[in-house]
This record gives sequence, structure tokens and C-alpha cells, in this order.
Amino acid sequence: MKRVLMMLVAVLLAAALLLIGYFGGRDHSSSTPSQANTTASSPEGGGKKILYWYDTMVPQQHFDKPGLSPMGMQMVPKYADEKPADEKPTDEGVAKDVVRIDPATVQNLGVRTAPVERRVLASAIRVPGTVTWDLRQAITISARTDAVVSKLDVRAPYAVVKAGEPLAELLAPQWSSALAEYDALQHVQSADAKGLRAASRERLQVLGLTPADIRSSRHGAGAAITLHAPQAGVVTTLDVREGQRVTAGQTLMTVNGLSTVWIEAALPQAAAGTVRRGTPVVVTVDALPGRSFPGNVETLLPDVDAMTRTQRARIVLDNPDGGLSPGMFATVQLNPTPDAAVPVVPDDALIATGIHTRVILAEGDGHFRAVSVRIGRAAGGYTEILDGLTGGEKVVVSGQFLIDSEASLSGALERLNSTSAKPVSATSVSMPGMPMGDGR
Repeated sequence: MKRVLMMLVAVLLAAALLLIGYFGGRDHSSSTPSQANTTASSPEGGGKKILYWYDTMVPQQHFDKPGLSPMGMQMVPKYADEKPADEKPTDEGVAKDVVRIDPATVQNLGVRTAPVERRVLASAIRVPGTVTWDLRQAITISARTDAVVSKLDVRAPYAVVKAGEPLAELLAPQWSSALAEYDALQHVQSADAKGLRAASRERLQVLGLTPADIRSSRHGAGAAITLHAPQAGVVTTLDVREGQRVTAGQTLMTVNGLSTVWIEAALPQAAAGTVRRGTPVVVTVDALPGRSFPGNVETLLPDVDAMTRTQRARIVLDNPDGGLSPGMFATVQLNPTPDAAVPVVPDDALIATGIHTRVILAEGDGHFRAVSVRIGRAAGGYTEILDGLTGGEKVVVSGQFLIDSEASLSGALERLNSTSAKPVSATSVSMPGMPMGDGR
């Protein structure tokens, strides 16, 4: 009996031990996986809490779970106790607002730099122009009284005439009577008669007859008056035909001289501000190879072409041999007075975004910084810097778009836009020593 009782106690003890072991093991197993999951969620972070996941190419987008981003890139975690990117230290003594690229990568990219120089920009400006008539030499020949064109010596426009050459003959009754009156008083002797003769001559002048016309006229009924060219030139307009009846004041023709011509040059608005009256110019035309025509700007016309947004400059050129003909296309080189030396950078160093322009400064040992600049005139492959640089700095002229892309990924360009004209830089990052893709 005693033995049975002892066996029963042993069975109860074994059952109790089994129950204790079962429940203790279940508690242990339930706590261990939780800790394992916490550690697995951040194996690289040593158990740090993950706030979100993001794509390094688009850091402003946040995701709750790991995996591939919409761009197909593997996302990385953002830890709760991780300092902001702009607080991460870079090399000792290096500003935190600088992009750092491994020197080996810089060499692989073929990054080239150039100094910001202070120089006088080449001021020569080449613009298109057109040869036109010098309107100061235009003379209009018109009828001073009612008449009939009895003969035309010039029958087509653009005929070349010499000074004094006959142009047309007119039959005018009023002229005939005035000439007959003047002719009748030619041989008078009394003082009163001489006064009438002088008055008769003044009447002929009022009717438009010159002394040469009076001498060459055929007196009598139906006398014809010959009109002569007042100067050498070209008959640019011919408004009458032989046998046509004309009235007083009607235009017969226009004679324009060719001893001088005008050049009308089309200046862009940016260049017009540097051109003044008297600015020296040199004009060339394709029709006369090897020849150049020096001159000066006479005036800037006070209107801007609505289509081309250019302002015209008038240039007067001597044309003694008539080689320059109105209508010719010309190339005009203007040479404004050189300005003072200004900071300039090569054109290749500029990165235009449509909102503002920036350059990448090279600060040595693989450190670069994006700087916003305000640009001015450009000439000879260089662009004037009005604000942002003073001279002596080094700017990147090859590979700057790749560095600019890295600055964009680090969020520096967002700060550049927010501070507008202030020099802005990228957050400190360290890139691996491998070639980067094109950042454009």
C-alpha cells in the first residue's frame, strides 16, 4: 500500500513538472520570435527603429514597407535616431554644405575646371543690315501748272541720269503766255518798262521755270518747256506717260542721288544699349567681296520691330562709284567703346534651368558647391557675371551636369531655389569610386 502511494505521488510530481515545462517553454518561444523580428527589421541598423523606407533617387517619397520603388530601385530604411543628412559630418574642416565626390570618380568623369577671370569682353557686334536710299538726296519733280506731257526723255523707272540731262517736255498755255510777255519786254528802255520786265521774270519763277528753262524754251504759241535733271542719280519713280495731261502740283517723277546710301542695321535689344551716335562700323556685302566700307552710326531709330524685337541703327556711307545699290544685304560690324573689366566664365560652365542660372564651384580635394549667378552680356565664348562671383574662383566646365545631379539628389537645389540669389550648396555626401550616370 505504501508502495502504491509512493508511485502515485511520483506520477503527480512528473505531471506537474511536465506542465511547468510546457507553459514555461511556450512563454519563452512567444517572446523570442518577437525579439528576432525586431532585430530582423533593421539588421543593418543594430535594432534601430525604422520610420519609413525611401528611394535614394527620389528621397522625398516615403513608403511604409521595403521593396522596389516606382522607379524600380531597391528602397533603403530611414531610422528614428538617424541625424538629418545635413548634420552628417564629412571630412574634418570641410563645410557641411559641400558635395564631396571621390577624387577617383572625378578623374573618371573627366571633370575640368576653369578660373573665373576679370576681363574686358570683346565688344564687336555683328548684325545684319540692308542698303537703302539716302532720302536726303531725293528730289521730286512736279508740275507747277496745268500742262500736257508732250515728250518723255526718261521712259522707265530706275534710269540713270546726269545733272542737267533733259527729262521731259511740257506744253502749258500759262507758261506760254508768261514767256511771250517776258519776251516782249526784252528790249524796253524806260524805267517803268524795265520794272514790268522784272515782274514778268518773277512770275516765270513762281510758275516753276528756272533760268535754264527760260533760255531753252521755244517762244510762241504752244511753246514747250523742257524739264532737266536737278542732280545726277536714278529716276526712282515715274508717275506719268507721254501725252498725259497733268495738273498743278502733280508729281511727275523722283530723282534720287547715289553718292551716299543708308545702311539700316537690325540690333538686338541687348546690343542696342551699347551703341551710340558716332559708334564706328565696318560694312561688307557679299556682292563686293574683298571690299569694306567704314562709317559711323548716325542715329538709333526710335522704334522697335514688333516681329523681330530689334532696333534699327542708321549708318550713312559714301558711295562715290555707285557700287552699293539699295536692296543689297550687308553685314555690319559695330565696335562700341570697350567697357571695364568684369568677372566672366566660359559659356560651358553655365547651367540654365529656365528659372535661374547656376555654376558649380570646385573647392579642391573633390569638393563642389552649386552657386546661383546672374548673367549679362556674352561674347567670344565668355559670359559676364553680374552677381554671384567676384573673380578668382574655379568653376566646372565639363561634367558639371553630373555634379549638379548629385546636388539635386541631396536636396541642395531645393534650398538654392528657396534662397534665390544666395550661393547655395548641396548636402555633404560621399559617392563611391565608380562612374556616375548622366545627371541631366
